[in-house]
Amino acid sequence: MRKRASLQHETETVQRQTVVYLGIGSNIGNRLAHLQEAVGLLNLLPETVVTGISALYMTEPVGVTEQERFFNGVVRLETALSPGDLRSHCKAIERNLGRPEQYIRWSPRVIDLDILLFGDLVLHDSVLTIPHPELEHRMFVLVPLLDLADPVHPLLHRPVSSLLESCPDRSVLVRLRERIAIS
Repeated sequence: MRKRASLQHETETVQRQTVVYLGIGSNIGNRLAHLQEAVGLLNLLPETVVTGISALYMTEPVGVTEQERFFNGVVRLETALSPGDLRSHCKAIERNLGRPEQYIRWSPRVIDLDILLFGDLVLHDSVLTIPHPELEHRMFVLVPLLDLADPVHPLLHRPVSSLLESCPDRSVLVRLRERIAIS
């Protein structure tokens, strides 16, 4: 009887894990080192494990174009954290790596962590919107996301590969040789 209860508890724990995709980016200083450090810190979060990292892409900035190019990628993780708790941890990682809490939109960033997809959750409140509201409009998100998987957008009910085909963004992405390791 105890063995069965233990197995049931393990199954419940596994079922609570949600696959999440985070966009990561940096365009200040040693961009690769900032991204590597962020992934390492993500992997240390409670009830969370990084399970995949896309290739990195050098991309043009959006909005304010007179700044350094970004290194962008996507991280897949599995977590039992709530969306709000994961967002709080991501903001803490950004601050820890030198990003100010208050900043001008589209300004240069040491690190940028954005929740793109959180399982099939649809959430919109005053602090957090999931799926990310610009996901289907950004090549620098869609291309690296496809390096990892082809999830279905829970609002648009279309796979990422289909979103890429109709994406209005025509910016240039350069796939980098540099890779980030899961640490």
